[in-house]
Amino acid sequence: MDTEEFLPLVLRAQAGDREAFGELAMKFEPTVYAVALRRLRNQAEAAELTQDVLIQALRKLPQLREPERFPGWLRRITVRLAINRTVRRPPTVCQDSEVLGAIDCELQSPLDDVLNGEQAAHVWGGLKRLRELDRSTLVAFYFDGQSLIEMSDRFRSPVGTIKRRLHIARIRLRAELAHLQLV
Repeated sequence: MDTEEFLPLVLRAQAGDREAFGELAMKFEPTVYAVALRRLRNQAEAAELTQDVLIQALRKLPQLREPERFPGWLRRITVRLAINRTVRRPPTVCQDSEVLGAIDCELQSPLDDVLNGEQAAHVWGGLKRLRELDRSTLVAFYFDGQSLIEMSDRFRSPVGTIKRRLHIARIRLRAELAHLQLV
């Protein structure tokens, strides 16, 4: 969606026009849902989170200083709330033995947990050995969940350059981790 399409709606909504916010919500709801679904991998939770994001956006909209950045701002709210929901999600517990018998899941041993932790430590160690630009590019994309367009704004570079930096940074990280045989 072009800035010319949503910017007037954002400005009207910031001035208190509920109908303008309703139009914004209708235009951006599919995008918010897609980001939530990609993060949560559960349709019901993604739908619920979408509503939470839109409510939060309505409350916080007056605080948005750069209305032209509304889509990225909305995406950051979505990612943050999805991460919060994932971290705070209670473990799923089934009590019916028939249900448990029907579930085909792999149990993770404490050794698996230790190995996964070591792998994460090696990846972070490899990231720390990279140049600042490579590290910040990878962290922005993979850990902060920024889109290529958001990264383009952040690094003040064209999207094509960001794609190339990601590609090169991945190669350099792979080289840093090549001496390890990650399980």
